[in-house]
Amino acid sequence: MKEANHEKASTFCPSACTSIAAMFFFLRLTRDFCLCSTRNTKHGGRCAMFRCKKSLFVFLLPGLLGVMIFYIIPFIGGIGYSLTDGRAALKIIGFANYTNVWNNPIFQLAFKNTILLSFLCAPIVWILSYLLALLISQEHADHLALHNAIFLPYVVPTSSILLIWLLLFDFSGPINHFLTLVGGERIFFFSGSAMYFPIVLLFIWKNVGLATIIFSCAIRAIPDSLFEYATLEGANMFDKNIHITFPHILPTCFLVLTLAWINALKIFKEVFLLGGAYPDPAVYTLQHYMNNMYNKLNYPYASAAAYSLTVAVFAFFSILFLIQKMCVRKMEGEA
Repeated sequence: MKEANHEKASTFCPSACTSIAAMFFFLRLTRDFCLCSTRNTKHGGRCAMFRCKKSLFVFLLPGLLGVMIFYIIPFIGGIGYSLTDGRAALKIIGFANYTNVWNNPIFQLAFKNTILLSFLCAPIVWILSYLLALLISQEHADHLALHNAIFLPYVVPTSSILLIWLLLFDFSGPINHFLTLVGGERIFFFSGSAMYFPIVLLFIWKNVGLATIIFSCAIRAIPDSLFEYATLEGANMFDKNIHITFPHILPTCFLVLTLAWINALKIFKEVFLLGGAYPDPAVYTLQHYMNNMYNKLNYPYASAAAYSLTVAVFAFFSILFLIQKMCVRKMEGEA
């Protein structure tokens, strides 16, 4: 039962975010397809781009149908369901569910903890992965071995290393033993605010690999001639990173930050496996709240909570997207 509850909660809110991304991709692809079909060229009124888009559309059609059936349609239907009383008659009650959810102190606590964990985890993953990518992008580095070692935690199931994590942070475990050796006191890591440390550390260990590989690929795509010219001009490593590396991979920086933040907002497995369905209030997340509402058959409240977070996420990433556009335009203007 615990495993089933975990699966239900872990897919509830992520599906909403995925649906929004899928809808934007589908609409943009459809727009390009339609615009391209109206362009005339010398070859029978159809441009090469149209033929390319047409073949691309055919190949993507099965996947798009799956996204439409399993993500977009349930997403739109869930919005309507969240505006009802959840009974057989499905009486429309407007935004009453949203009002009740937002006035619920448990929801407020869960929402605050979710945002706090995301603001704590995502920047650490972003900075650490960038530094690791700079390290493994050096000429003398064994790229394949380092990539495999860093990416391995991402493909390892979280539940499979749970026992190791529990032993590491146990009250009599090696970490507490080390604290006593250096003159500190033992800490009960699975209670109160101390749970942040194993949860954040587990999240970083799990997600930094993928972000590092994305950064590494972007860095290695920068022409070597730029770095060679900078070396001849007497630039040091810091100057190269500031004036060459970072400006060239700025879109990748925003991509990695977005992915890290999405994963941080979905943080649930780490808390669930270490603290259970009802963990300490300090780490009680929004997906715990939705899972508990789901178990109580209060589907309208669970839906309202999920879509409330979706709106907040959409607003945040819209601002992040605008910041990215402004930064890119500013750098292009300076260039």
